Amino acid sequence: MLPVLLDLKFLKIYTMGVFLVLSFFWGSFVLWRLIRLSSYKEEDTFDALFNGLWGGLFVGRLVYVALHFSEFGFDIFKFVLINGYPGLSLYGALFGFFLVLYLWCVLKKIKMGGIADYFVPSLFLAEGIGKLGSFFSGSEVGVKTTFLLSVKFANMDGLRHLTPFYESILFFLLAYITHKILFEIRKDRLQSGFNLSFFFWGQALVYFLFDNMKQYQLYFLGYSFNKVLSSILLLTFSFYFVYYFRSLIKEKAIHVKNLVAHYVKRTFKNIFRKAKKEDHRRTKKNSSPS
Repeated sequence: MLPVLLDLKFLKIYTMGVFLVLSFFWGSFVLWRLIRLSSYKEEDTFDALFNGLWGGLFVGRLVYVALHFSEFGFDIFKFVLINGYPGLSLYGALFGFFLVLYLWCVLKKIKMGGIADYFVPSLFLAEGIGKLGSFFSGSEVGVKTTFLLSVKFANMDGLRHLTPFYESILFFLLAYITHKILFEIRKDRLQSGFNLSFFFWGQALVYFLFDNMKQYQLYFLGYSFNKVLSSILLLTFSFYFVYYFRSLIKEKAIHVKNLVAHYVKRTFKNIFRKAKKEDHRRTKKNSSPS
């Protein structure tokens, strides 16, 4: 792993920092491209983005410090000096971001679900790039494994899972899916706000799948904070999607039932036909002269 990308003696360029800049740049670029297709003003949207980032940074840091209170206490300097005392809760950051976005929408009298749909692909893309940075910099470490795909981390014993790399792949895939969903929303095939619901479901899915494969986890009352929260979000939004697509599910279920009934009917019909032919053949054979 490469924590320092370039050492110029008088200046060190950190790998994670470079990837964070890339995630912000490409995320903002995609948001700009998408928002241009809508009726939302670009300057207002980016005001919401920058305010949301500050809110996300503050709340993400606050949640992390609260979960590690024994290490930080009430020391304000440890809270502010994130370079010297690193740590950030991604769920906390997302909560802070959407909280500020909601307040901004209330102030501007805009429906949050509508504009949030445009933020979702950019957020997933930014997370994917950020997770790649975590992998290459070694800031996130997987648990020990004997799996074929593994890597050796500096100052860590044994081979480790490529956990942040796996997460980045899923985030890139989710960015692509939500990009497609956005255009389905624009065609009125899905309701406004659907992308936002899918974002929380996708975020929870990634963390639910890979949290146990991380060496360092956030704990609350002895349980993994991310795992518990992911389970709640995953179940909640899974039930929501079942309810949302209930008519389609019912239609498909009836179609499958009809197909199965038709197959079973045809199968038994063939069996009876063969049995009848066999009985007819035996009867004819028995009735024939010796």
